[in-house]
Amino acid sequence: MKPCAGSVGSGGLAVLCIVLLAAPAAAQDLKQKSNYLRNIELCSGLDHAPADARIGACTELIDAGQDMTPAGLAIAYNNRGNAYAAKQDYDRAIGDFDRSIELNPTYTKPFNNRGVAYLRKHEYDRATDAFDQAIRLNPNYGEAFANRAGAYLKKNDYARAVQDYDQAIRLEPKLDGVWNGRCWSRAILGALQEALQDCNKALQAGEANAATYDSRGLIYLKTGEFGAAIDDYSAALRIDPKLASALYGRGLAKLKRGDKAGGNVDIAAAKAIQGSVGDDFTRYGVQ
Repeated sequence: MKPCAGSVGSGGLAVLCIVLLAAPAAAQDLKQKSNYLRNIELCSGLDHAPADARIGACTELIDAGQDMTPAGLAIAYNNRGNAYAAKQDYDRAIGDFDRSIELNPTYTKPFNNRGVAYLRKHEYDRATDAFDQAIRLNPNYGEAFANRAGAYLKKNDYARAVQDYDQAIRLEPKLDGVWNGRCWSRAILGALQEALQDCNKALQAGEANAATYDSRGLIYLKTGEFGAAIDDYSAALRIDPKLASALYGRGLAKLKRGDKAGGNVDIAAAKAIQGSVGDDFTRYGVQ
């Protein structure tokens, strides 16, 4: 390294030399701190960072684990698991959620997120077990109740789904999908007026999506209001033209109104998308 100009005894110059010599190390520390903070932001999903960026940032934090507390590492693993889940890499996601739980067994989020990953893998018993654990840790975890309700729907356990949606709505009534979820469950169980109130509430709350119109279409189909059913199923299909349940329901409604040709076209289209859709409607109490 080139020595500083001037002598050590030349007033403030020696101090200036020391500062200049220290500056590269200080700059390096500042850069490392800046990178660390940026990784925290990315790992946390700030600014809707892409999944790969989140995975990379979380991995850097995890690899530098000696600088983090177990609770901080647990968060990093949970967040990386969420990023893997966003890429539909559910096995890696579950591995990260498992590690997060090992590091902090009282951290509720990875239990819930592990349940969601199992739900998407169609492993419904494992999903409900994971949501059970999350709810035991936090009995006021509205999202976990809503997710467990979704798992019960997949298991065709509509009564338990309604009970969990009741809890989710009590705790977090603005959660996405809870009003429609309870509407759908109640419609299948035959509590049609209560179901209609839920669907209307969902639409008023801004859930004007294909699923909500599809749910209300089933209610109208069951109550014999076939014109209203056709309108709602058509609304659902404008949003999602490949929604088999809406096609099949509209086909049934058309048949019941005497439109045999139109009904058969819709039913055939529905079966081409989902061959078992007719069995589903039999289970819903509609033929």
